[in-house]
Amino acid sequence: MSAKTALVTGGGRGIGLAIANRFKVGGYRVAITDKVINEDVIQAFDMALEGDVADFGDAERVVKAVKNELGSIDALVNNAGITRDNLLIRMREEEFDLVLAVNLKGAFNMTRHAAPIMLKQHSGAIVNISSVAGLGGNTGQANYSASKAGLIGLTKTTAAELASRGITCNAVAPGAVETDMTRALSDEVRARMLSGIPLGRFCEAEEVADCVCFLANSPYITGEVIRIDGGMMLL
Repeated sequence: MSAKTALVTGGGRGIGLAIANRFKVGGYRVAITDKVINEDVIQAFDMALEGDVADFGDAERVVKAVKNELGSIDALVNNAGITRDNLLIRMREEEFDLVLAVNLKGAFNMTRHAAPIMLKQHSGAIVNISSVAGLGGNTGQANYSASKAGLIGLTKTTAAELASRGITCNAVAPGAVETDMTRALSDEVRARMLSGIPLGRFCEAEEVADCVCFLANSPYITGEVIRIDGGMMLL
């Protein structure tokens, strides 16, 4: 049996790169897409395509290229995301529109083009990277929280519409993840964030990746949202 193919958006760094690496370890052929991809990352996977998921036509180009080169798309991970934080009363229209375009419409674009491939296969798994901000909101992130809440609605509808063909769709909602951005925060800010996490530490990107791959390989789980937040939403 030939290896399955996973396509990871925003796969050039951070959580997306960790997810791509986890699929690779799991024996998948791996394709990644991102706005900019470093040469060393390009060499690490079967395909690496620079592109803009917020652009409907560019998303179609990426999906078609992966299907043509690798033969199938068995797992799609909609991880690409950006932030443009600001208080609601100060947020510019372009800050709101850009975040929704990448985080939410980008996931729609990729799913819209990958779903027909999965329908023909009568199999497939879609995992959307949401956030606890989409479950409980977050001050200064009206745009980001709205996009991540929208992803949860998209996840559940996609799951309902595609289930009859053996296709699953789930979401993962991370809390505070150990990334270059969080590592650059001051000790004071990190301590304040940690005080709101019962487990007392940030999530590792690899822990998010493990959950994503678990869902991608779980054919009887669909429409779920799994929090990976160390208990943040318990408080």
